[in-house]
Amino acid sequence: MEIAVIAHDGKKVDMVQFLNKNIDLLRQENIKIIATGTTGGKAENAGFKVKKMLSGPMGGDAQIAARVAEGKTKMVLFFKDPLASHAHEVDINMLLRVCDVHNVPIATNEASAQLFLNAIALQS
Repeated sequence: MEIAVIAHDGKKVDMVQFLNKNIDLLRQENIKIIATGTTGGKAENAGFKVKKMLSGPMGGDAQIAARVAEGKTKMVLFFKDPLASHAHEVDINMLLRVCDVHNVPIATNEASAQLFLNAIALQS
């Protein structure tokens, strides 16, 4: 299962902590992680194998949306910072829409992301 991880600047530390908290599940052979550029770099620094896309503002959100539309990405974990404005808000909304159109679960905070990963763990 391909899982995309994305985090706004104010949430990147939270994302890495979340990944580390779920390391046993996320390092399973059947789980592949893709990420926007900077988030992916931070995940790699924490020891995760990650396929990196462009950074979000440079088109990474759109690249991940394309993978969702192609049926490759099956889940998106996107830790959004609701207290900051983002120049690429249009791309973010497009990613949310594509996930809805293709019925792909997208978690926008740690609580929902944990519920999604717990569901995967139950299936394992």
